[in-house]
Amino acid sequence: MKLVICEKNIAAKRISEIISGGNFNRKILGRMPVYEFLKDNEKWAVIGLRGHIVNLDYPPELNKWTKINLQQLIWAEPYKKTSEKDVVNTLKIFSTKTDHIIIATDYDREGELIGVEALNIIRKHNPSIKYVKRARFSAITKGEVLNAFNKPVEVDYNLARAAEARQIIDLVWGATLTRFISIASGQLGKDFLSIGRVQSPTLTIIVNREKEIKNFVPKPYWQIVATLKDSITFNAIHEKNIFWNEDEAKKIYSKIRDSKKARVKEINKEIIKVLPPTPFNTTTFLQAASTHLKLSASKAMEIAERLYMNGWISYPRTDNTVYPKTMNIQGILKILERSPFSSEASEILRNGRAVPMRGKKFATDHPPIHPVGIPPTNKLSKEEWRVYELVCRRFLATLAKDAIIEKIDAKFDINNEIFLARGYNIIERNWLRIYLYQDKKYNPLPKLEKDEEIEVVKITNYKKKTQPPKRYTHGTLIAEMERLGLGTKSTRHEIIKKLYARKYVVGANLIPTATAFAVVEAIEKYDIAKPDMTAKLEKDMDAIAEGKKTLEETVKESRKMLQEVLADLEKDKAEIAKKIRKALAEENKIGVCPSCGGNLIIKKSHKNKRFIACDNYPKCKVTFSLPQKGQIRIENKKCKTCGYPIVKIIFKDGNKWNLCINPDCPSKKKSN
Repeated sequence: MKLVICEKNIAAKRISEIISGGNFNRKILGRMPVYEFLKDNEKWAVIGLRGHIVNLDYPPELNKWTKINLQQLIWAEPYKKTSEKDVVNTLKIFSTKTDHIIIATDYDREGELIGVEALNIIRKHNPSIKYVKRARFSAITKGEVLNAFNKPVEVDYNLARAAEARQIIDLVWGATLTRFISIASGQLGKDFLSIGRVQSPTLTIIVNREKEIKNFVPKPYWQIVATLKDSITFNAIHEKNIFWNEDEAKKIYSKIRDSKKARVKEINKEIIKVLPPTPFNTTTFLQAASTHLKLSASKAMEIAERLYMNGWISYPRTDNTVYPKTMNIQGILKILERSPFSSEASEILRNGRAVPMRGKKFATDHPPIHPVGIPPTNKLSKEEWRVYELVCRRFLATLAKDAIIEKIDAKFDINNEIFLARGYNIIERNWLRIYLYQDKKYNPLPKLEKDEEIEVVKITNYKKKTQPPKRYTHGTLIAEMERLGLGTKSTRHEIIKKLYARKYVVGANLIPTATAFAVVEAIEKYDIAKPDMTAKLEKDMDAIAEGKKTLEETVKESRKMLQEVLADLEKDKAEIAKKIRKALAEENKIGVCPSCGGNLIIKKSHKNKRFIACDNYPKCKVTFSLPQKGQIRIENKKCKTCGYPIVKIIFKDGNKWNLCINPDCPSKKKSN
């Protein structure tokens, strides 16, 4: 019997359909779906795992946070434990039935390790199995899957070891540093704090940007804008653009404010080519999904993975921005001719660019993200369709010709003051007609002749202020993490998700909380808050995958690094604890006690129930109840009716409730 091991059940089912031609039987073995069929008179069985079935953890005796020496924890060996007993039992059953195993998990580090974990369980019960191969594919389509199974390769144990090294390093660093910061600050149980080798420098980036914003001192400036009209209305800006001196701006404005005509002094035209965007890799895809679809990085990746599993797009975890020569681009375009993008695909087949666009990153694991099939529109949610459309339009745009645009720069004389305007005349839209997610607007100018006079509608002297840097979005943060070597294409969105889960950031644009400020300020002078050390470890893990380093030496080096980091932190433990506790108290303060003037703060009872109390307890025993469900956000607002503080309760379904904490508020009685 041939046993095929896939990463998830959905992939197992689809691969079974492809290999068997749809003639397979599904049965349940120990609560696990198994797909069986005959091919060339040989019995096949295909199973889907549930991701990692083996996880690393410390032995139970080391899980008593407050009783274990952290230096001891650094050098303690974690053990492997199976988390999916149903899966393990099914693998045991098949270990005696098969002599031919094909690993068909996702082809990346994690996928290779998941496959090797399953293989090791089978070999434990049947060491005599010799035929083990790997089916590598970048899309779950008929062509790719059949080719992968017809030409299987060897299992890449170096790739699996790189993933295992990451598991060990992340466990050791995460457990050690999280215990240190939580014990030091007294935040244990459900409210523990966490720091880690990737999480901490990422959080530092966010906090430092917020500091820039808070410390930014706006500087006033003036711009003089003329609104002009010919066949259309458009704006022209004084040639100086920015006036830092108000008197200078006022003087020029006074001179021209009543002008009725502007003379066309000069016109310069230039035909330019605007290149299409480059193919999507994981980072640029997540940037686009964040910017144009307003999706979080983790949500966008979750949707992309579903589309991949169903055979509609290629594998979404890739660094590559260059289509390989072996990729059947023409075949994909012909598939898309039967899709809602038929006109765009047909146009490219007839009149596309000679050579597809390519980015700067070339990798051999997977091609850039691209469509591979057409989903039935009634099977996709609105968000799934938007992600699929984004991938399709990006792919099509990379194959379309350059946009041809006439750029027009015009100078106008208004009472001897020169104004400038730029406009565009789109001659051939080409890729611009396909990729609808453009930041740059190509505003037109009317047809103008030198020395002609046109109408001045109005002239305005705008007072403006310089703006602080923008907060990071999910997309821009992932790009910055990539630039600094923090995390990988497969982990960066998970790091951002973790920052939300630990309540270090809120809002779509990653606003750090007081706790985030406290944690970063407590650790910012140490190496753990800087990207260099983490980037070094990422390169070491790349070296394991390439066979240039061993798992053992990389893990040992990382432990030595951590030992030094912890020693530095331990020296300043009291000061770190003081900073964090002060910040946590400030973060939980919601207003002034109406009885004694103390601070009202959010607390938890010994039964883990949250409530509001005065910090002058036991002298002051004022308390207010709180809902036990939903996230509490303190916004420093007061009830307009009674003056008591208002807190915002945010529920999982997205509903929000502005709650006045005063149970006797007159507005509540009216609503009743």
